[in-house]
Amino acid sequence: MNEKLTVAVLGTGIMGAAMARNLARAGHTVHAWNRTRAKAEPLTADGARVVDTPAEAVRGADAVVTMLYDGGAVLDVMRDALPGLGEGTLWVQSTTAALDSVGRLADFAEAHGLVFFDAPVLGTRQPAEAGQLTVLAAGAVSQRAAVAPVFDAVGARTVWTGEEPGGATRLKLVANSWVLAATAATGEVLALSQALDVDPQDFFALIAGGPLDMGYLHAKAALILEDRLSPAQFGVTTAEKDARLIAEAGRSHGVRLDVAEAAAERLARAAAAGHGEEDMAAAYFASFETGPETDTKRNG
Repeated sequence: MNEKLTVAVLGTGIMGAAMARNLARAGHTVHAWNRTRAKAEPLTADGARVVDTPAEAVRGADAVVTMLYDGGAVLDVMRDALPGLGEGTLWVQSTTAALDSVGRLADFAEAHGLVFFDAPVLGTRQPAEAGQLTVLAAGAVSQRAAVAPVFDAVGARTVWTGEEPGGATRLKLVANSWVLAATAATGEVLALSQALDVDPQDFFALIAGGPLDMGYLHAKAALILEDRLSPAQFGVTTAEKDARLIAEAGRSHGVRLDVAEAAAERLARAAAAGHGEEDMAAAYFASFETGPETDTKRNG
């Protein structure tokens, strides 16, 4: 698809900023808004127009991308944007939100003549900046060609889950439950290694090449062992929010998710200890009452 669109990006945190940048680089006209304008200002170097209000951002836009904290924040911002929204505008809702929030957002879209896509993305800072996200999408077949230029600019692959809103978010919550479990396990295995005076490299060598080995373990462990938790690939505070969404989704469907509950608590403790803006691998610090003894011991 070579069609060039005007796209409003509402929310320019780690993911939103990367998506806005890639939309601009693909030749689309980008209007960017963030509650703290200073966080959006760097996008001007990529050709985006940074504005003061959601309504100003969406005025004249063919498509709107929302990448905010949660479903409640999205609804509030879209209500603020309403004076600038035109009927038939494509709405790409990429915030990871609660399942019941997705229904409310879809209802808002229908009430105001917007074309709604439930479209969370899978990936962290690095793939987002490279335009290599996986877009999980649900929306009308008849409108998929129209929204394809947006998805193609921010992602390497689009996985359609159907037409009904919620299907993409359900898949995203399942995927994130695995990501959070693996992240928590990584932090705990490093903490236990320190406590038992085991070199973590011995553990990595033990599982190398076998079914227990995984690239994600090595990637997250390296962030901890090499003190590269900032800038975050995916922040502790946002990961805690997602863990609680996952646990709640399980409860509402009669499933108890002990690992998700525990991950949320670990992330909350890490945030309380001052690691909220660091990568979610910093949940590692939740294993210690007063913090790790020394970096030397931690690194084996």
